[in-house]
Amino acid sequence: MKKKPVLCAYRLRHVPRQFSWVDQRLIRDGHIRGRSTGALALYLFLCTVADAQGLSYYSDGRVGELLGMESGALCAARRELQEAGLVAYARPFYQVLSLEAHKVEAQPVTVERQQPPPESGLREQAGAVVEGATLISEFLRRMKEGRRP
Repeated sequence: MKKKPVLCAYRLRHVPRQFSWVDQRLIRDGHIRGRSTGALALYLFLCTVADAQGLSYYSDGRVGELLGMESGALCAARRELQEAGLVAYARPFYQVLSLEAHKVEAQPVTVERQQPPPESGLREQAGAVVEGATLISEFLRRMKEGRRP
């Protein structure tokens, strides 16, 4: 089994006190306000697949395939979550970060990032458009707009 390094030890996730699989502070504390549908879909995906420490090592190709996102859109969503201080990333590892003592206006968590090797076939494309919404991103978009799914 692959050993996963903890990327941000002081921000390890813990099971929230309230009954909810996804931390309700995402809504209460405004963490989803202003986030793109792609970033919200990626965040929900990472919360779902992460281990007890918030770590995941799904490849970008597989994440993109499962969420129906092009490489450039996935990179933009990941960057948005990093800048919001919600995830840390050091290829190939993601870490969903704790929301304890973290306010929306806090500085982004930065982790040294490696560039994908040329043979991976991944290209970062600014402004890439995602064609067709996935079930998760559609659900999150409606939730963000205050509509019932």
